[in-house]
Amino acid sequence: MSRAAVAIALAFGFASSACSLGQGEGRVYSEKLYAEDCWFDEYDLGPDFFAAVPFRDTQQIRIQRGSDLEEVSDGLIVLVDDTAKVRSMLGEPLCVSLPPDVRPPGSPIGVDPGQGCADGPLVHMALYLQRSCHNQNIVLYSVGGHITFQHLFDGDPNEPSAEEKYTDATFDDVMVGDPRDVKLGAKAYEIPADKQSRLSGNFRFYFQRGRPGQAFP
Repeated sequence: MSRAAVAIALAFGFASSACSLGQGEGRVYSEKLYAEDCWFDEYDLGPDFFAAVPFRDTQQIRIQRGSDLEEVSDGLIVLVDDTAKVRSMLGEPLCVSLPPDVRPPGSPIGVDPGQGCADGPLVHMALYLQRSCHNQNIVLYSVGGHITFQHLFDGDPNEPSAEEKYTDATFDDVMVGDPRDVKLGAKAYEIPADKQSRLSGNFRFYFQRGRPGQAFP
């Protein structure tokens, strides 16, 4: 299977049917980002587009440079598995891991405790470089690290309170990599250390209801 085909399969777990748009501020950067055949240098996303997509008890946060389609843009997706639980842990560092549905061919299914999430992961990330590395179809997924939410949108698209629609988060040690670099038969998060990159950043914005968006990525 080609790297491009696998990338499409890996991204499927993050697909969504709607997107609510809002202005905000933040930064996503790496002192040395590795993306095979595309990037091995300092990277700064420079986001100016922020959105939240609530679905039942989960939500997807999209931080992107520009408001174009994701398939031709660079951006970061943050997937929150349990909005209520994360809101009960505001101010605490939360483990960030690889999503259970993301795995290269031949890897075991499911999240493994070896990822360092004692109570199970609640947050996942994916950095897509569809503008910077469009020909390579690069998506880098989180395999470790932490994020701290000071505020998190409550997930109600009809929420009238501005305070409950606010999201504010910071991360400094999130490691990302391409699961297609995992050796055959290894666990999906066992990406070679020399092909992982440390990602740092922050974002803050108010949820604002908007028109339907595009699927990720």
